[in-house]
Amino acid sequence: MKASNSRETNNRQTANEQDVVLVVDDSVDSIRMISDVLEDANMTVLIALEGSQAITITKNITPDIILMDAIMPNMDGFETCRALKENPRLIDVPIVFMTGLTDTEHVVMGLKSGGVDYITKPINAAELIARMQVHLTNARMTQSARQALDAAGQNLFACNLAGDILWATPRVHQLLAPYLDTNVEQPLAQQLHNWLEHNPQSGHKLKVSSSESLAVEFLTFVDNKEYLLRLTDAPSAENHTDLLRQQFSVTQREADVLLWIANGKTNREIAQILEMSPRTVNKHLEQIFKKLGVENRTSAAAMAIRALAERG
Repeated sequence: MKASNSRETNNRQTANEQDVVLVVDDSVDSIRMISDVLEDANMTVLIALEGSQAITITKNITPDIILMDAIMPNMDGFETCRALKENPRLIDVPIVFMTGLTDTEHVVMGLKSGGVDYITKPINAAELIARMQVHLTNARMTQSARQALDAAGQNLFACNLAGDILWATPRVHQLLAPYLDTNVEQPLAQQLHNWLEHNPQSGHKLKVSSSESLAVEFLTFVDNKEYLLRLTDAPSAENHTDLLRQQFSVTQREADVLLWIANGKTNREIAQILEMSPRTVNKHLEQIFKKLGVENRTSAAAMAIRALAERG
């Protein structure tokens, strides 16, 4: 069996390069048969005997396509697929499931976990290669389109209501990588979720927490399933608070609280950021509600977001 020992993580395929396929299967006999088929089709084969091994391999190597056995011990193919798709570099890499199971339930599980296709065992070599070529072509077209957006300076990405990134241009992946870690104080997904729940309008912006220079601009809601966003330079927080103070005739400290409400922060988080007690935050909120003529933080946040967007 052939294997590639080193490959630049973000290299895109050229006409003279072989497609790199990661095969994840706990059956040695199955791997041997599939490897022979793939090598005959002039593809480079990487092998993982279990899900955790596949995750380790893809930390350093980005395959062009992944063939995934659905039923494996310890971590099955569905769980492995979901884990792999958490890696931003693998979002566009097609994952094709292989299994002897043909129940609709398992087909749906494979597609819901992030797979693009489902092939039943025993594998038909011609069918496998034909399907792989279709998915490789589609993946390259998608990657080319996103690289073109980067080249045009359009740092676009999309997410769902939970804040999970569905796709992004390569440049956006690079810039947002430090803020996607679930171990940071407030992961980007949580920030996006809190913000999107306030129904921002086109042009509204969210400053990325812990970043001095990045903000997310809301563009539109696509097909009732994904939010199209653009990564931009973050406006100065001081400019924002000054704008809110003038717009709503609030005090400087009330403007600070209102700004962080618009950014989806909780009272406890605002208290920590502004170095005041939660009780003081509540007092400021009471005054903010009176001055804005609203009854709750959601309405206050919506007014603040709208004001910030209208004034750029």
